[in-house]
Amino acid sequence: MTDEELADDEDGYVCMTGEAFRNEIGGAVVPTAEGKVECVIRNMNKFRKIMPKLKVLARSQPDDKFLLVHGLIKEGKVVSVTGDGTNDAPALNRSDVGFAMGKTGTDVAKAASDIQLLDDNFCSILVAVKYGRNIYDNIRKFLQFQLTVNIVAMFIVFSGAIIFSDAPLTSVQMLWVNLIMDTFAALALATEPPNDKLLDRLPADRNEKIVNQVMWRNIVGQGIFQIGVLMCLLFFPMQLLGLQYDASMPFYPTSMDAKAWAELNGSTVAEYPYPLNEPTVKVEHYTFVFQTFVFMQLFN
Repeated sequence: MTDEELADDEDGYVCMTGEAFRNEIGGAVVPTAEGKVECVIRNMNKFRKIMPKLKVLARSQPDDKFLLVHGLIKEGKVVSVTGDGTNDAPALNRSDVGFAMGKTGTDVAKAASDIQLLDDNFCSILVAVKYGRNIYDNIRKFLQFQLTVNIVAMFIVFSGAIIFSDAPLTSVQMLWVNLIMDTFAALALATEPPNDKLLDRLPADRNEKIVNQVMWRNIVGQGIFQIGVLMCLLFFPMQLLGLQYDASMPFYPTSMDAKAWAELNGSTVAEYPYPLNEPTVKVEHYTFVFQTFVFMQLFN
């Protein structure tokens, strides 16, 4: 503690003994009918005053640590506890993440903890926090990317099936997107290494949704942009791509298409305007739409 903190400690909350802390908040650990124990803090207003100032809890008993952790969690804080002794077990078990010493820690402390520090080094906690936050961020990146892909693809396929005679994205193309592009893009996002800047921010709130408002803004904004680009390409192929064709044109004309056309127009199969079994301009148009969709996902 610094001299400034001690000088500003008018209420004596910066450094307290366990007994004084317990008496101030009216705390007690009482057994329940089920054979368990329950924390009771009768004066939460006093606890809220002590909580932001308390730095040292000296001569504390296991119940005092238990009460402190319980009160912090009750106030919505994310709590981590380190310990090596049997008296640390209640606080380790009650915390969100308990760290026990792997070498010098007792078996009771290890059993009550979530993570064991094999080297008994407190610096290892920073590594665990950094990697934990990195994994959480990578999951969010993957979800944001994947939701954008699916929203755009579903809209284009659904609207295309209603408006156009042929689906803009076929089932094979969708399978290719999910197996090839999404797989490698997801691996790239999921394996991004951690950096020290992750330690500069506060822990995530326990009630925070994994897909937050910022992510929804990015998903919806990117989705509207991509849908707008793809729909413009689908509706205006002549103006944007210089491609012009009849909507009823097949992708790969067959002899059956030629016969149906001849019967409908009262002409011969030889007069069919498209070469048989060859890709038409429509293929070029839809291929351009598909490639645009793929590249927009990669840029996203």
